Amino acid sequence: MAAKKKKSGALNEIGGVDAPSSLNTSSAKHIQQKRLQKIPVSEIVKGLLEGDKVMLSRAITIIESSSHKHQKQAQEIIEACLPHSNKSVRIGITGVPGAGKSTFIESFGKMLTAMNHMVAVLAVDPSSSISKGSILGDKTRMEELVKEENAFIRPSSSGDSLGGVAKKTRETIILCEAAGFETIIIETVGVGQSETAVHSMTDFFLLLKLAGAGDELQGMKRGIVEMADLIVINKADGDNLKAARLARTEFNRALHLYPPKESDWTPKAVSCSAMKNEGITEIYELITNYISLTKENGFFEARRRSQNKFWLLQTIENQLKKNFYERPDVKKELEKQLQAIEKNETTPFEAAARLLAMQQDS
Repeated sequence: MAAKKKKSGALNEIGGVDAPSSLNTSSAKHIQQKRLQKIPVSEIVKGLLEGDKVMLSRAITIIESSSHKHQKQAQEIIEACLPHSNKSVRIGITGVPGAGKSTFIESFGKMLTAMNHMVAVLAVDPSSSISKGSILGDKTRMEELVKEENAFIRPSSSGDSLGGVAKKTRETIILCEAAGFETIIIETVGVGQSETAVHSMTDFFLLLKLAGAGDELQGMKRGIVEMADLIVINKADGDNLKAARLARTEFNRALHLYPPKESDWTPKAVSCSAMKNEGITEIYELITNYISLTKENGFFEARRRSQNKFWLLQTIENQLKKNFYERPDVKKELEKQLQAIEKNETTPFEAAARLLAMQQDS
């Protein structure tokens, strides 16, 4: 007779293979970079355009690499993929931790793959401020979707990127589109400025909420509601069903108080149960209606152009910051000013003025 399986709980650990104590993470990273350098860019691009998910993963790894050796390769890959991009629908999904984003994306993604759609999920994983490593590991949270032939899931550590959105997410979108993925889902951590960052790179913005946890009051904040094209009250099942319906009604009343959107789209709130796969079809239909409307009235293309301008300015800002902090004289002076601040010999504003003056003098 087979032994009974232990009941799994939220705090139970999943057994795995222990890493050897002698494992050197920096050496492992060096080995990975060496392997990437051995593959010609032309071969990576060819495989990517043919829909090879292995080559797509390798291409993303190259553009995410901080190595100077990979920057030229990354640029060549992006340039080769650009003519084949811009043919997808980009959906941004955000919500507080615990709102069920991963469960919702899995349910929504499986519905799309069942319709023979190619779906890519770019899940930005929160990273530890101490180890800088990913905390959640989204592939383990979407066990069914990751098995689908037409699905591609890429978890990326948010690192120190503003708002928890991976720095290279925009470039990754281009690669996924070139690989033939028709629907790109960008999931964000749902903290800080991540909503604004995701909104700047997507066509449709979905806000996932909870009912009965005080979350509906947080949702009334003007900024996040104004950005949302659709508010979804998740976990509308069991004892939470009544509270979810009430929250849906409250959100719909609140949405009527906001001015009309440039897209001519009227946002609404709906409820669903991603766990029970209920209400997912209605959400898909609403997104489809939105895309049809905005393509007809020209807002879709206008928004894409606006996004490209934003990306240009953001890229310049990031490069200027990088160039500034990498200068040896700035590094030396920065350390000096940090020590001066610690000893209360200067103010942060005076220290910043000194450092920025070095940029002007160069």
